[in-house]
Amino acid sequence: MPEGPVLEVRDLSVTFPARGGAAPVMAVDRASFSIAPGETLGLVGQSGSGKTTTGRAVLQLQKASGGSVRLLGRELSGLSRGDLRRMRRHMQFVQQNPYSSLHPRLTIGQILSEPLEVHGAVPRDRMAERVAELLDLVNLDPAMVSRYPHEFSGGQRQRIVIARALAVNPDFVVCDEAVSALDVRTQAQIVRLLRDLQERLGLAYLFIAHDLALVRELAHRVAVMYSGQIVEIGPSDRVYASPGHPYTRMLLDAIPVPDPGVQRARLRTAPREMTFLDRTAGPCRFGEDHAATGSAPMHEIGPGHFVSCRFHPAETSTGPAHARS
Repeated sequence: MPEGPVLEVRDLSVTFPARGGAAPVMAVDRASFSIAPGETLGLVGQSGSGKTTTGRAVLQLQKASGGSVRLLGRELSGLSRGDLRRMRRHMQFVQQNPYSSLHPRLTIGQILSEPLEVHGAVPRDRMAERVAELLDLVNLDPAMVSRYPHEFSGGQRQRIVIARALAVNPDFVVCDEAVSALDVRTQAQIVRLLRDLQERLGLAYLFIAHDLALVRELAHRVAVMYSGQIVEIGPSDRVYASPGHPYTRMLLDAIPVPDPGVQRARLRTAPREMTFLDRTAGPCRFGEDHAATGSAPMHEIGPGHFVSCRFHPAETSTGPAHARS
């Protein structure tokens, strides 16, 4: 495994240009995080929070407007097309929809051979052997190599997508809502597969999802994104047990539980928390010295657990206390 973090992201920003007279949109606002070898960072938030844009910007599929992305110690922004292509061996992408991410007119063997050819990963006379290894790696029968995507179920297709991502032995994989298009049983199977592959291959994952219950099964740490900003980040057990930001609390309260009484209690408190979020300029009310930038300072509220404003469940009815730097 490499020494130090596999991925270091510092102050990453992505701004979409103005259209039709509207103001430019800052989709990602100075996001910072790192991922160690063999670690999964879960990136969570509601639709439109900037999660997918962050993942695409990290992979250099979306141009960033500012900040730094370092993979294996090498800065990715500003690389030439050739250098970036060579770095892509180390970073891969598992997309959300297994039905649209596989070419319908290529066999599975052709789909898995393509990245091997592009990156010259194995000699041509070993291509078929490597394709069979990849299918076996994701628990599919190598005899299926001549079949087409439409002959597979959704879960099988996602296994093929994962096999394609692992073809060139990457160090880092972005999984963008990688199981959200699957049924619950298949989701659990794919999550177990991703965990097993991580243990066997030492992979680092950025696991993007809106389902916090699912993220808890896989992520070592969790980063919570709200309106383009990371408002809380920390070890999964700490974030789930003691959320430090009202938005994180809301997301956790949205996780279904089998007790109707608990659900009703959550519904009673949710409107007050929503009112708090709606009446502030961002995810929490900032100190005057941060009003110009619109960025809240991060405070450490536990070992490795940082939040952009302080919040305690007992303060729900009156609004959280606001930390000032």
